[in-house]
Amino acid sequence: MSNVNVPALVVFVLFFALVTVMGFLASRWRRADNALHLDEWGLGGRSFGTWVTWFLLGGDLYTAYTFIAVPAAVYATGGAGFFAVPYTIIAYPLVFLFLPRLWSVSRVHGYVTPADFVRGRYGSRPLSLVVALTGILATMPYIALQLVGIQAVLDVLGVGGGENANWFVKDLPLFIAFGVLAAYTYSSGLRAPALIAFVKDTLIYVVIIVAVIYIPIRLGGFGHIFDAVSHQYATTKAGSLTVPENKQWTYATLALGSSLALFMYPHSVTGVLASKSRNTVRRNMALMPAYSLMLGLLALLGFMAIAAGVSKGDKNFNNQLSVPRLFADMFPDWFTGVAFAAIGIGALVPAAIMSIAAANLFTRNIYKEWLKPAATAADETRVAKLVSLLVKVGALAFVLGMDKQAAINLQLLGGLWIVQTFVAIVGGLFTRWFHHWALFAGWAAGMAYGTWEAYGISSKSTKHFGGNAAEIPGIGEMGYIGLTAFVLNLLVAVALTLVLRAVKAPQGPDETKPSDYTAEAGDEELENAPEPVAAH
Repeated sequence: MSNVNVPALVVFVLFFALVTVMGFLASRWRRADNALHLDEWGLGGRSFGTWVTWFLLGGDLYTAYTFIAVPAAVYATGGAGFFAVPYTIIAYPLVFLFLPRLWSVSRVHGYVTPADFVRGRYGSRPLSLVVALTGILATMPYIALQLVGIQAVLDVLGVGGGENANWFVKDLPLFIAFGVLAAYTYSSGLRAPALIAFVKDTLIYVVIIVAVIYIPIRLGGFGHIFDAVSHQYATTKAGSLTVPENKQWTYATLALGSSLALFMYPHSVTGVLASKSRNTVRRNMALMPAYSLMLGLLALLGFMAIAAGVSKGDKNFNNQLSVPRLFADMFPDWFTGVAFAAIGIGALVPAAIMSIAAANLFTRNIYKEWLKPAATAADETRVAKLVSLLVKVGALAFVLGMDKQAAINLQLLGGLWIVQTFVAIVGGLFTRWFHHWALFAGWAAGMAYGTWEAYGISSKSTKHFGGNAAEIPGIGEMGYIGLTAFVLNLLVAVALTLVLRAVKAPQGPDETKPSDYTAEAGDEELENAPEPVAAH
């Protein structure tokens, strides 16, 4: 424990204690009329206004992994690591078109998950099931990566007993963080991360603004930083300030494919459905690009880490530690604690939302749909709470049992998987033209092709799933596998729909109607009101 940064650790623990107390008190914030209802535990009573939703979605989408991985990608590759900035810029105008429609139809019919909507729109239990399973599958490694983010901070803080300590002592701080996260999520549901997100996002904005002003001053200005980066890349041949010509297709397709996937993740949808009105969703899609500005500044930390020489000539340096090392080297100890608290809390908020979203999917679309159709609202809530714990245990076991690179590779694979639900969900929000079996076949084709292609990619650290780019059939350029699989998915869905319509194959019942997709809060009460009794 001699290498522990005590002042930074004290500040980190104080902030961690603060959000822990907030997490447990959240159950009393906007107290539910009936706490044993999935709408209350899993969606916060669908009651969050513009600012709460903005912080919640920011806490949901901009995670500890974002804080660690985006600058690490820039540190390792240069300009190619900035792909996260254009993809968020593309995403928000795109989702502005369909998320209000998803909110409206979900509000009218009480849908809690995107798979609920698919079930109601297409009348297909199998299609709903694969959408739910895909969501859970894609979310699990994402939760694991939040724990990886906490672990990176703890490594730099020097806690855990050192490399020679036994496994339990070494990972004890991670166990404690996991236990706290599990406890307040179980107790308070979505209200906990919604309340903590205020602290998390405020800390992140403060840390990034201070970092992009203070660190360049310490390093001699941005001119010196870019000169140092250019010299580093010219010497090592490991990256480039700009995107090389042979990687421009990969850069563009990765940005586009990621923008399609962003709001297909169950935790993103959970944050949207928790909003109290359709206009709240629309306002948030207009406000969320402020986080893209923050993301661009965050990416610059990768260049600052190069200029600061954080690797100190270590050939085995872990790129994921570049930002924590930068903060530890550049900031006073007390502010290092603030920065690390921002990263640590930035892991707790999305991990909580992700576990809740996965639990909602299992409870609504597997447990109630297939295992116990007669389950009451109280049964659903109890099962969701238990599943949220099991999901976290699975993520923790994943982190402790596999190396960090495997977690990163599987998270990239999760993006490939989740984008395969786009056709069924977004297509269904605008048209009933697609046949549900064609959508199922398209999903299967995209999943199989994408997974097989990713399996065949090797890297220095792994034989399989070592990257996310492969040659695009018919074009010959290297591109993002997830987008290629998505195009295949769409082509199969369109072709089979034409065939099934030609043979007049029966379609499942559609429980929605056009007015459901533009309904505002309160319209569902009118929809479900009893018919007036005629006067005699």
